[in-house]
Amino acid sequence: MEVKVKEVENERLDKYLSKNTELSRNVISKMINDEFILVNGKPSKANYKVKENDIININLKYTEKHDIEPEKMDLNIVYEDEDIIIVNKPSGMVVHPGNGNYSHTLVNGLMYHTNNLSNINGEVRPGIVHRIDKDTSGLIIIAKNNKSHEILSQYFQNKTIIRTYIALLKGEFMSETATIDAPIGRSENDRKKMAVTAKNSKNAVTHLTVLKRYKGFTLVKLKLDTGRTHQIRVHMNYIGYPIYNDPVYSKDKCSDFGQFLHSYSMDFIHPTKEIPMHFECDIPEYFLSFLNTLEEK
Repeated sequence: MEVKVKEVENERLDKYLSKNTELSRNVISKMINDEFILVNGKPSKANYKVKENDIININLKYTEKHDIEPEKMDLNIVYEDEDIIIVNKPSGMVVHPGNGNYSHTLVNGLMYHTNNLSNINGEVRPGIVHRIDKDTSGLIIIAKNNKSHEILSQYFQNKTIIRTYIALLKGEFMSETATIDAPIGRSENDRKKMAVTAKNSKNAVTHLTVLKRYKGFTLVKLKLDTGRTHQIRVHMNYIGYPIYNDPVYSKDKCSDFGQFLHSYSMDFIHPTKEIPMHFECDIPEYFLSFLNTLEEK
């Protein structure tokens, strides 16, 4: 991973990277010490003051040593063969260990389910090609070997995997369709959050289609052209229709279920069989039960 420094003045290397990547400052410091982070091709120190146009190379194959144990779980496996697993992840489940949480994740369950998982992303994220947020439910692809992992990663990079989500928005969205094209980067006020910003951001495009309107709510289908962190949640909040029950981007008191956002369908070419694959999974019961309490427009 390469980061080119832009618009910065007198900021430490570790602090700059913690603001502009998804890595924690603690992990960044360890990576710098182990020379997994280079500045202009050379090892540096955490207190190095970055300058505009510095090129920072980050070796993402770095992994901290942790004892990650297999755990027996009742995984909802939609499909499995010798190359891939498609899982319907419940809301509330973290995809992979990190930030001090090394148990009860999807990875722990996958390690119990099979000994065949790709190791490209190291011991902390075996099989994980992409991720969805803890409180987002629905479909996620797992790679069982490195060949499949590399091909699937290329699909994501080339945007050839079609993903659609279903979400319940607060407010009555009046148009039938919309495209939100607004760059997303780390929030300057809270590094745990993302925001629409022109500073240190990447392009992000979300397509919205209204499925049904309720009094005070709108059920929508969303298609991603890009896969930025919290993209749908940030874009919906940005246009003034935040996802219902979002514990991060909504100012309302939220239940433990989390945001009403569901990874509903995926279309892609199988990485080795080279045949079209299509998967769908219904929204969770809690989501559906709430919809049934709403008054249709």
